[in-house]
Amino acid sequence: MTDRIRLDRWTVTSGSNVVSRAAVVLHAGSHDWQASAEGTGAVDALFRAVDEALREVLGGSPLLLGYDVHALAEGPDAQGGVRVRIAPPPSAEGGRSDGRFDGEAASANTIAASVEAYVEALNAMLSSEAWTGAARAAGDARGDTRPDAETEPTSTEFDAQADVDAMEWFNR
Repeated sequence: MTDRIRLDRWTVTSGSNVVSRAAVVLHAGSHDWQASAEGTGAVDALFRAVDEALREVLGGSPLLLGYDVHALAEGPDAQGGVRVRIAPPPSAEGGRSDGRFDGEAASANTIAASVEAYVEALNAMLSSEAWTGAARAAGDARGDTRPDAETEPTSTEFDAQADVDAMEWFNR
C-alpha cells in the first residue's frame, strides 16, 4: 500500500462579500479522508480543508512558507504554474519537525494548480524517512478501508457516473 496522498476531488465556493468554503476528498492506499473548511479566499479554504482532512495523519497543520503563482505563457489559454513550500506542523516532534518540502503543479485553473501543488508538497513531506508510514498508520487506526485500493487511479479523474453531492459538506 502506498502512503502517497491522492486528491480525488475538491470543490470551492468563493466571491465578494461571502466566506469562501471548500471541501476535499483524499485517498492514500486503502484509506479515504474528507473534510470541509472556510478560508479568506478559495485557495486558503482549500488548503485548510486538506489540513483538516489529514489532521489525524499530520497531527496538525503544516506551516505554509511559500506560495508562488506565475504565468507559463501568454494569452487566454495560458497555464498558471504554482509552487508551494511547507514545513511540518509545529506539533511535530523529533525528526518529523525538520525539513522544508516543495510541490509544483500547472493548470489553466490556478485554483486547481494551487491545491495540487499543496498536496504534492505534503507528499514530499510524507515520503521523507521520518514520516514514512504516517498515512497508513492513521488510516489503520481508524479501521476503515476502501475495497478498491488495488485499482487506484494515478491521477484525479472525474467520474461522470458517480452521484456525488459535493455541496452536502457545506450544509453541515
